[in-house]
Amino acid sequence: MQINSYKENKNYSRHLVISTLLLLFTTPLSALAADPDSIAALRQMGKAFSSIAEKASPAVVGLKAEKTVSQDSQTYRNSPFGDDFYEYFFGPRSPQRRYQQPQTALGSGFVISSDGYILTNNHMVEGAEKVVVELADGRKFTAEITGTDPDSDIAVIKIDADNLPYLELADSDTLEVGEWVLAIGNPLGFSHTVTAGIVSAKGRSLRLADIENFIQTDAAINRGNSGGPLLNLEGKVVGMNTAIYGATGNIGIGFAIPVNMAKHAYKQIREGGAVERGFFGIEFKDITPELAAALDLDKDTKGAVITNVFEGSAAEKAGLKYYDVIVEFEDQPVEKSNEFLNRVAMLSPNTKVEVIVLRDGKRKTFTVKLGKRPPEAEIRGNLPAETIEQLGFSVINMTEELAKKLGYEGESGVVVREVETGSQAEQAGIVPGVLIKEVNRQQIHNTKEFNEEIKIAQKKGTALLLIRQDNSAILALIIFD
Repeated sequence: MQINSYKENKNYSRHLVISTLLLLFTTPLSALAADPDSIAALRQMGKAFSSIAEKASPAVVGLKAEKTVSQDSQTYRNSPFGDDFYEYFFGPRSPQRRYQQPQTALGSGFVISSDGYILTNNHMVEGAEKVVVELADGRKFTAEITGTDPDSDIAVIKIDADNLPYLELADSDTLEVGEWVLAIGNPLGFSHTVTAGIVSAKGRSLRLADIENFIQTDAAINRGNSGGPLLNLEGKVVGMNTAIYGATGNIGIGFAIPVNMAKHAYKQIREGGAVERGFFGIEFKDITPELAAALDLDKDTKGAVITNVFEGSAAEKAGLKYYDVIVEFEDQPVEKSNEFLNRVAMLSPNTKVEVIVLRDGKRKTFTVKLGKRPPEAEIRGNLPAETIEQLGFSVINMTEELAKKLGYEGESGVVVREVETGSQAEQAGIVPGVLIKEVNRQQIHNTKEFNEEIKIAQKKGTALLLIRQDNSAILALIIFD
C-alpha cells in the first residue's frame, strides 16, 4: 500500500494553506473570531495537515539501536589546576582501565518499499550490534543493516515483513524556500509526533558529514527525530530529518538531508551494497573578494578556487592546477564550493564531465574523467586509510594563509589537521596545527614528500618526526605495528 495524499487534487492543500495564511496576516484577530468563514478556513488547513499525518504515519517507524562502547575509567576527575596540584593532595593517579559500556540510541526511520526497506540516518545504526524497529501498529522486528553511506549520513535497513505501507519519495530539487512541510518522528520517545513549519533555507552545510546539502526548516525537530521523514503538502518525502541547531533542543532551526541524496545512496546500496561517488581529487574553497583580488579577478567573482591537486587524481590527469577557479560545472555556474562537491559526489566514477576554470584571468575548458571517491581519512592525508590509522593523525599542505595564521611564515613542512584521541601521536605531543618539518631526518615540503617518507618509514618500523610547536622543536616517535 503506497502512501499518497490528495492525488485527486494535489494542489488543493497548497492553495488552502496559502489562502489561509493571507487571511491571517491581513485580517484583525477580532474580525477572525467573529467571521465564520475565517474559522472554517483555519479548520480546513488543520484538516489538510491531519490528513497528511494520518496517511503517512503508518509508514514511520521507531528505531532502537544497541551497541557496546569502550570507555576509560579513572579514580578521580581531572583537576583544573593540573597534575601537580592533583597529586600533591591526592597522590599518584590510579591507572585508567578500559571497560565495556552498553549504549542505546533512539531514533526514527520510514518505510520506502512494501517488502520492508527502511531509510534512516547512518549515525543511528553505525556500529550497532542490534537494531529493533517498531511499527506504528506496535509490531517489533530486528532489522538487518543492508548498507550505509557515512559520507552523507544515510543508512538502509531491512525488516522481514510484507505488504507494509510505505512513503513516496518526491524530487527535492524542486523544493522551494517558504514551502510548508511536516516532520514526523519519535522525539524524546514520543511516538509519531507531527510538527509543521516551512522550508527556511536550502544548501546548508554544518560539517556533520562529508557530503552535505541540508534543508533548513522551522518545523520542530528534537532528539529522536533523526531518520524520520520531512513531507511536503502532497504527503511525499522531501527530506530526512537529521540534526538540530543547539544542544538544548528545538529552537526553530532543524536540518534534513534532501531526499534526492538519499535516493542516490539507496539505489546503489540496493544494487551493490555500497555507495560509489565521483571524485575530482582536489581540495578547494569558496573564492572571497580578498582571494579574487589576490588572483587579479573581479571582486564579485563566484566559484571554487583549487588549493591542492592530489597526485595521480582525475584533476591532475586533466591538467587542473593550483589557483584555478572553477566557475562552471556541466554548463551550470559554481557559486559555492559545497554545491560543487555535492554535484560531483552525485555522479558515478568514470563519468566524464566538463568544467570551466579561470586561469590567469582567462576562461579555460577541461574534460575530466572522474575517479572513485576514497574514504575520507584517505582524502585528508592522501594516504591509505590503514596508514592514517597507524599514524593516528592526518596532514595537509601548508598554504600561505595557514603559514600566516599559524606563525610558520618562511618555514616548510606539512600541518597536522586532525589527531585521533588516545593515539600514540597524541601521546607523543602531536596536536592539530603543529608543523612537521622532517620525517626520519629527511626534510619535507608538502604532503607528497611526507607520504613518500612515511611509506619508507613503515618498512623500517618507525618514523621520527621533527615538529615545530610554540617556537620550539620537538621529536616525536611513531612505531608501526
